[in-house]
Amino acid sequence: MNEIKLSKRLKAVADYVDNGARLADIGSDHAYLPTYLMQKALINFAVAGEVVKGPFEIAKNHVSEAYLSDRIQVRLANGLGAIENTDKIDTIVIAGMGGILISEILEAGKEKLSHVKRLILQPNNHEESLRQWLVNHQFVIKNEEILLEAGKFYEIIVAEPLSKLMTEPSAKPSVPLSADLMAFGIELSLNDLTFGPFLSKEKSIIFQQKWQKELNTLNKIIARLPEEQVEKRQEVLNQIARIEEVLR
Repeated sequence: MNEIKLSKRLKAVADYVDNGARLADIGSDHAYLPTYLMQKALINFAVAGEVVKGPFEIAKNHVSEAYLSDRIQVRLANGLGAIENTDKIDTIVIAGMGGILISEILEAGKEKLSHVKRLILQPNNHEESLRQWLVNHQFVIKNEEILLEAGKFYEIIVAEPLSKLMTEPSAKPSVPLSADLMAFGIELSLNDLTFGPFLSKEKSIIFQQKWQKELNTLNKIIARLPEEQVEKRQEVLNQIARIEEVLR
């Protein structure tokens, strides 16, 4: 099998996987990501989890054609149910799903996260819900990236457990933590949850394009909303004000 060529989105996800990782790619589709990383000798072992029979069979065939069946286990399972304790997985990728679904997958498989050192998540929407889940479950966002591919905006969120960060020598979380840190609580503002603690500071061109597009949509909505819909208008106006503030 020829060397795998990843899409821009998946290549960006791959860049956050540490050398020598033991990877679980949940919703792996064609198992392109673990195959690419294994071909580059960047990971030691991988599980490709797929919940749908068709993509599962395709992934199995791809891994077999790449002669990697001994190092990439393709499993038909729901979410983190694909991971077994003996796998010693330290890195989990969940990419190409809605943020709420990713949160639900993590919630349903919480017990599988105790030895995980890194989550690399790429939600297609509802990023704020996913960030809130991470905050609620003591994960610190270490990095974020936004990219544009084929006319779509994608955000990547890299998170690590607070417990891991607190045991690292001279560890300082990258994201400002509130005084609650004394109680090991992570605090993100509403803007951090919505726009991303890193993305809203970097304000890249692509970040600005995404939120300018959202702003244009909201402005069209407000123009069509009747004056008597006071509450709805106020809600939209508040959203507009927050986006304008972050774009300044």
